[in-house]
Amino acid sequence: MRNYDLEFLKRFSMVLVFLTIVTLGLIAGAWFLHRSVPTEVPPNVAQRTEARIAPVGAVYAGATGAAAQAAASAAAAAAATSQAAYGGTLEGSVIYENLCAGCHTSGAGGAPTLDHAHWDARIAQGKDTLYKHSIEGFTGASGVMPARGGNPALTDEQMHAVVDWMVDNLK
Repeated sequence: MRNYDLEFLKRFSMVLVFLTIVTLGLIAGAWFLHRSVPTEVPPNVAQRTEARIAPVGAVYAGATGAAAQAAASAAAAAAATSQAAYGGTLEGSVIYENLCAGCHTSGAGGAPTLDHAHWDARIAQGKDTLYKHSIEGFTGASGVMPARGGNPALTDEQMHAVVDWMVDNLK
């Protein structure tokens, strides 16, 4: 090999090493930049953010405003009804079967079963007391009754309906 061929190979090897180092540097830089870019926001997070920053109220004026206000109040009433437990039903049997039967059938937690032996003393205290204990909850020597049977979405009227149903269906 001639001297200028060796010189060329040295310089060419140095260029290849330099280009390899530059390539590895670019790969490391791209990896670092990729890690620093925030991830895409999930759709449910975006929806929660939009709901959180939505305006609280609106202004209604004139005839169209009255119609929009009536529509808004109807939508709010429908939303409130859908938020009530069991679709807002006032049938005590439906609420009892879906919520109360778990404890009042088995006697779990000291819950009185549906027989006169357990209920006569309670009925003697009056329905207002029964309503109050079902709504606010009660802790006694014989057991614990959670407020609204453990479902805070139940309305007072629903609690009255289920207490009335239970008293009417004692064995």
